[in-house]
Amino acid sequence: MSMWMRAIAAVSVARAGRTIVITDQYTVVSRPTHDYNAAMRESAAGTRIGIIGGGQLGRMMILAGKPLGFCFGVVTPSGDDPAVSLADRWFPGALDDARAIGELVAWSDVTTYEIEHIDVRALVAAEAAGGALAPRPAVLELIQDKLKQKRHLERAGVPIPAILDAPDPYPVVQKLRFGGYDGRGVVVLRSDTDDRLPGATYYERCVEFDRELAVIVARSTRGESSVYPVVDTEFDPAASICSRTAIPASIPDALAERAQAVALNAVAAIDATGIVAVELFVTTDREVLVNEIAPRPHNSGHLTIECCETSQFEQHLRAVLGLPLGSVRLLTPGVMLNLLGSAGAVGTPFLPFQTELLAEPGVHLHLYGKSAVRPYRKMGHVTITAAVRDDADRVADRVAQYAVVEGRGERE
Repeated sequence: MSMWMRAIAAVSVARAGRTIVITDQYTVVSRPTHDYNAAMRESAAGTRIGIIGGGQLGRMMILAGKPLGFCFGVVTPSGDDPAVSLADRWFPGALDDARAIGELVAWSDVTTYEIEHIDVRALVAAEAAGGALAPRPAVLELIQDKLKQKRHLERAGVPIPAILDAPDPYPVVQKLRFGGYDGRGVVVLRSDTDDRLPGATYYERCVEFDRELAVIVARSTRGESSVYPVVDTEFDPAASICSRTAIPASIPDALAERAQAVALNAVAAIDATGIVAVELFVTTDREVLVNEIAPRPHNSGHLTIECCETSQFEQHLRAVLGLPLGSVRLLTPGVMLNLLGSAGAVGTPFLPFQTELLAEPGVHLHLYGKSAVRPYRKMGHVTITAAVRDDADRVADRVAQYAVVEGRGERE
């Protein structure tokens, strides 16, 4: 870790008034004076963890936590949702169902999230009733309003694309303040005649960037932080959705360190606990700017399951329980391909090229168990590992044609 990055990381954590210890290239530890999770760590087996949301992220959290002896409850509307079949308890309810959320929080030793679009009022009420939630509801409230989030980061000195009061000069990016994700709720406006997004929105300067990166940061309730190796990300232009990631990012070490430092500062600024994914632009003049923040495990971190010593899912559980964070050492380079529903696919999902995928060296297949496919819906992912990044890229290029999910139903 460079002296520059050590200084930035120290500032990030020192804001909380803690002692800084640099333990290795990727781990920044701050030792709090009051360790309120000590009792929980002494008897972690059997700990009840609540997850609000029942999708693939919740499913992979459960898969990571079961070997550690944890029990899981989930709030999600449908019994067909991916996490339900693995959970110990299902609390039927929508993400704005205060009753179901309150029951889950009361059942759990700690409650966390696999999606940020939750009714914060229900979380505040559950916390007021004595529930433990990580991250705190105030973090979700800040994240949900993208304009408020960006202003907060700006005041904290975190570099972001310039926020504009009006769409001038063109081109500009218009974003929904609430609810947008996976490319939804974002449009580039190039003239007065372009169609605009309805509802509450704001404008950012259109950034000229030559690559997009993601950095996964873990921040625990005991004051410990760690940052994973930087990830390259690519997006499907038709769906504006992440289609491919790779680790380690093919960038100079100095740029990687700068990206990690910016991500650490961003996470410290919002005071989040658990895994936080920070999506970044690298501009044509080599600036590193924060584009989006997700206070939960993230698509860009899926390849940590095979590629890093501790996956983002296990790390998230460690962090919210106040357990020691695991090593984020890179074990092997890798490339991840999202398995998306094909254009027009509907009905029961099937993977037509499963045999071809599994015949390739270093391929690790993850299917999410979703009962229905839609166009561009995330149905699973494939991670390709190899001794060097170039070899993983070559296999990924070859198998990308097979990374599609079809549906046994009428096509749209």
